[in-house]
Amino acid sequence: MKKYPLSEYVENSSPLVFGCMNLGGGWNDNPINKADIAQTHAVIDAALESGIRVFDHADIYARSKAEQVFGKVLKERPELRSSMVLQSKCGIRFEEGIAPKRYDFSGAWISQSVEQTLERLQIDTLDIMMLHRPDALMEPDEIAEVFNQLQTSGKVRYFGVSNMQQHQMRYLQSALTQPLVVNQLELSLSHLNWLEEGMTSGCSGESVTNFSAGTLEYCRTNNVQIQAWGSLSQGLFSGKDLAQASDSVVNTAKLVSQLADELGVSREAVVLAWLMRHPSNIQPVIGTTNPERIRLCAQAQTIQLSREQWYALYVGARGIELP
Repeated sequence: MKKYPLSEYVENSSPLVFGCMNLGGGWNDNPINKADIAQTHAVIDAALESGIRVFDHADIYARSKAEQVFGKVLKERPELRSSMVLQSKCGIRFEEGIAPKRYDFSGAWISQSVEQTLERLQIDTLDIMMLHRPDALMEPDEIAEVFNQLQTSGKVRYFGVSNMQQHQMRYLQSALTQPLVVNQLELSLSHLNWLEEGMTSGCSGESVTNFSAGTLEYCRTNNVQIQAWGSLSQGLFSGKDLAQASDSVVNTAKLVSQLADELGVSREAVVLAWLMRHPSNIQPVIGTTNPERIRLCAQAQTIQLSREQWYALYVGARGIELP
């Protein structure tokens, strides 16, 4: 089995991450009900039974209800905590009064966010706290101070980031005494900029935007675990209606189905295994609340695609041959 860098920092790590964004009854002000709690029990059980140990939260998910409902389950079944890696994210703030939706990495907001996350999850210590999206007003020294306070007090074990490119990580890390252990990025068969910036470098006529060159290499060099959100492309290659889809999507979905049959696994497993085949040891984040689909996704842990299979999926998804 591959070595996942995160396992050096946190016990009970796993090749897949369960994303909790869809728990708690939706992005509204409706109170959590019995059905929401029952659903959370079911998905946690399915994940743990499938070997998934890392559970990903954010303070904003379902307007904080995802953490709340998860915490209710942990209160009912406290023995589950020792089998989990719990991570959450902070830094996104919704519109308030004259203030628009914004990002906030101030020490006061990070500290307040951690306290509220711990209260909602009904735990004493969070394994990993990640900064959710880059804040243009980020002050690394201020972040370093609050990180030290949170770690010294035992409230957070390790720290990471989400959606940051390597220059931002390097700048932030320069002020920290702790290593950043994880970076969560959008990576999938339908979102290929992370591959394109390296594969097409120096090629005439090829242009890639919105992914910083060297981010994957920085993370690998510095033992930062890469996690992939959006990893299943919202079912685009594993069962979604493709009536309006492009030829490249349709053809790639057919190839995924063919490989699934050949390998004896689900289509979801093939899509996730494609990410996991990359030498960066990517941890895909899955967000389905269907216990059976969680189990189908977990089959990705049992296979490894060949080079030929990997490139066939990549070239098919990009729609044209490599330069």
